[in-house]
Amino acid sequence: MKYVSFKQVVLGATAFIFSLGAYSGGGGGSDEELPLPDTCQSNCGYEMGPTPTLDFLQAGSGPLSVSSTSVPSSVDGFGGGTIYYPNNVFQALAAISIAPGFTNTQSAIQWWGPLLASHGFVVITINTNSRYDQPESRSRQQDSALSYLIQEGARSSSPIWGLIDENRLATMGYSMGGGGALHSASRNRLSASIPLSPWNTGSNDFDLINVPVMIMACENDTTAPVNSHASPFYNTIPDNTDKAFMEISGGSHDCATGDNSNHALLSTYGVSWMKRFLDKDHRYSPFLCGPNHESNSSISEYRDTCDYL
Repeated sequence: MKYVSFKQVVLGATAFIFSLGAYSGGGGGSDEELPLPDTCQSNCGYEMGPTPTLDFLQAGSGPLSVSSTSVPSSVDGFGGGTIYYPNNVFQALAAISIAPGFTNTQSAIQWWGPLLASHGFVVITINTNSRYDQPESRSRQQDSALSYLIQEGARSSSPIWGLIDENRLATMGYSMGGGGALHSASRNRLSASIPLSPWNTGSNDFDLINVPVMIMACENDTTAPVNSHASPFYNTIPDNTDKAFMEISGGSHDCATGDNSNHALLSTYGVSWMKRFLDKDHRYSPFLCGPNHESNSSISEYRDTCDYL
C-alpha cells in the first residue's frame, strides 16, 4: 500500500506550479501542463480492495464510502463541477476527470463519479465553460480539471489533501466529451482513458495515442454513429497500444452514461479498465482478457489487443 509521504506533498506542490498554466486562457495551457505518467507496470503497490469477482464488479458500488465537494463555476480553465473521493483512505490515489457532451451538464455523466470513487479513485465530473464547446476545448478543460485536482491534493485545507497521485491520471467523457477524452489521450500524459459514445470530426492525433483506451460505443447510436465515430477512432489507435472496443447491444447515444439499465455492464468494464491501468492491478485482467465478451447479450461487438502486459 502506497501511503502519503512528505515527498508526495512536496511533489504535489511542485505540480501545482506547473498546473497554473491550465488556468489561463479559459481552456487549458500547453501540452506540458500534466506530469508524465508513472511507468511502473506491475507490483507497483497501488492495489487496494478485495480480490474482484463478477458479483463484486456488478454491484454498482465499491467497498469504500464516498464523500463529495463542489467546485465553483468561477474556477479558471473549466466550468466547475463535483469532486468525489473515498473516505478513510491514507494513500495517494489515481485521479479521473469526466466531461459531458454537447449541451449537457455534469449530470449526464455524474453516475460515474461516486461509482469510481467507491473503488478507490478521486473523480471530478465537470461542467464545461460553454455547453457548446467542441471536443478539443473539452479536452483542454479535462486536463485543467486534472491540474485542479493536483492543486487541491497539495493544499492542506482541501478535503482531498494528500490523496492525488499526479502520475496516475485518466480522462473519461461522453459524446463530445468522449472526443475530448481521446484528444487528451493523444498527448500521452495519461495512464488510461474511457471515451463514452465518442463524437469528433475534423483532424486529430488519435494515431499517436499510447495511452490504454477503452471505447464504449452504442449499437444504435444515431448522434455519433459507430461506423463513422467510435469504430474508426478505435482503428486509428495503434495496435501496439493497449485498447478495447465494446459496443452495447441496441444502445442509443446515451447507453454508456450510466443513466440506464446498463449499470452492471458499465461498472464491470469501466472499473476493471481503470483498476488495471491506473492501479496496475492485474487481478482485473481476467475481466478484460479471456472471457467471450459477446456471449453476454448486452454486448453486440467486442475488440481488444489482449493480453495486456
